[in-house]
Amino acid sequence: MYKRTKKYQQKVDQSCLLCMQKEHVKLQGDNLEAPHDLPPLRRTIVITDYDFGEPIVHKIEQIRCERIDCYDAYVDGK
Repeated sequence: MYKRTKKYQQKVDQSCLLCMQKEHVKLQGDNLEAPHDLPPLRRTIVITDYDFGEPIVHKIEQIRCERIDCYDAYVDGK
């Protein structure tokens, strides 16, 4: 393993100290904001297909589910 220079080690220590101070302020802060309520319908995607001469419109609705990183998707209401 390479030896760190004093200057580099000071920068690393300072960066670590700043991160720890921010974390401490975040934990001690009384100004924690409550997340605002979001509506169940999160996104609507409208796709218009012109491949067959006349436009065909498909509507995809993404609705909130139990997980925060997933959606329930409904295509054309189904």
